[in-house]
Amino acid sequence: MTFADKVILFNQQLAYTGAELPPGIRIMNPFKEFEQTMGISEIFYRKYYNDNHPRHLILGINPGRFGGGLTGIPFTDPKRLKTECHIDYKGKETHEPSSVFVYEVINAYGGPEAFYRNFYINSLFPLGFTIADANGKEKNYNYYDSKELADTVTPFIIENIQKQIGLGVITDVCFCFGTGKNENFLRKLNDQHGFFKKIVALEHPRFVMQYKTATKQFYIDKYLAALGDVIRP
Repeated sequence: MTFADKVILFNQQLAYTGAELPPGIRIMNPFKEFEQTMGISEIFYRKYYNDNHPRHLILGINPGRFGGGLTGIPFTDPKRLKTECHIDYKGKETHEPSSVFVYEVINAYGGPEAFYRNFYINSLFPLGFTIADANGKEKNYNYYDSKELADTVTPFIIENIQKQIGLGVITDVCFCFGTGKNENFLRKLNDQHGFFKKIVALEHPRFVMQYKTATKQFYIDKYLAALGDVIRP
């Protein structure tokens, strides 16, 4: 099986099997909620991962509604899917700030072909969470936004990391998107289970786009330096 075959099979089988979530929190599974998502993601992975080349793993938090929550591809919103990956998308072309930043990094690295040959992006929790606000509007939620939720899904996160490693990733270094709670959570798990020899945390793309746009190039350069520091297989 190629790397693409393994990722596609992982996505096909992806379902939350853990304990019941705290009240008001909903699981978002793009592969089951949107008819076109599985087909889109298959095209993407066969385009960039149809080989047996090992990659370094990048772990985000969990998918958002307007990026991976629609395309099934982490940090890839419908706009970037069409303009950067040249894969068709039928439906609302949503805009996710994190995806904008990630693709600026990808293009600075050398483009999608070069980047995805060396890196595979997923998340600690590969499905999304949503919660309704006071007006009943659904919004994104992170696994660490409540201790009860984090404790509930920890076994599933551990299982997910093990499955990601099984795809064929290199375990000397794992990159973490998020230098706060996501990094702390991953480091704690890694200390307990020894998944990776080293964790390298980078400021989350959404943090950069929301608070550091004036110095965005600094963070692009920081990403490139960190990603370029790993040994290529």
